[in-house]
Amino acid sequence: MENYLLPNFEELDPKNLEEYYDVEINFNGHEIQIDLNFENKSINTERLDLVKEFIENISAYDTKNKKYIEQDYSNEDCDTVRTYVEHYIESFDKDELSEFIDFDNKTLTPEIQLMNSLRLVRIGFYPDSEENFATFDYSINPEIVDQLVVIFMGSTGEMNYMTMES
Repeated sequence: MENYLLPNFEELDPKNLEEYYDVEINFNGHEIQIDLNFENKSINTERLDLVKEFIENISAYDTKNKKYIEQDYSNEDCDTVRTYVEHYIESFDKDELSEFIDFDNKTLTPEIQLMNSLRLVRIGFYPDSEENFATFDYSINPEIVDQLVVIFMGSTGEMNYMTMES
């Protein structure tokens, strides 16, 4: 079998895989990490085709995920994003938060501004998994706090669930 070329990665041998591969790319002016995680030494190239489709459409998935983030924040029954935002506001002083929040802005609450500052920092792929094929990690600033909003997706690109992790 021929090697497989994924965008941003070196060629992979689908019949002789390492457990882990990673690259960093520039996305919307920021570095993000993309990693591949394999449970098995070999994989069907159709699974790699799915990874390739995700990588080639990062922007579309990011847009979709930001809608999921907004919906989670707005839904009283969900608490992932609200807990994340409240954690930031409680943990940092006004000077530290002023990088993300315009406290003079009377049209958007500090919480909404902070939620809007969430950005993609990592995509993890698990091609052997049907249920949690990809994870998208979001942070306001991973250099300041280790908490993330993580969106787990199936291979069809629909969100399975969202959680806060560190």
